[in-house]
Amino acid sequence: MWVIFARAPPPDAQVWPGRQVLALFDAVAWPAAWAVWLLGLSVPLGLAGQCALAWCGVAAVRRALRAVLQNHRYHFTTWRWGRWLVVVLLFGYSLKLAVNLASWQ
Repeated sequence: MWVIFARAPPPDAQVWPGRQVLALFDAVAWPAAWAVWLLGLSVPLGLAGQCALAWCGVAAVRRALRAVLQNHRYHFTTWRWGRWLVVVLLFGYSLKLAVNLASWQ
């Protein structure tokens, strides 16, 4: 027997002036960054690399359409992942500071 739990969709985001432009930039920037990373790899990726690049293009178009046409439903990826990246970086710098302070004694 399968038990399926359906998640409720996230609430609509508050729309403010300039949000549509920033959402469009955020929507295209992340797939573009992944594509640049894939193209920069020194390993030949073959068909898998071409499929990944195609996925980046499709993802960019879908995200851009949602950012422009359904702006109230678009949630910023930079805010979602950037928060955790900042937390990890702060933790790393605090560890580095702790090691430097411990080595002075």
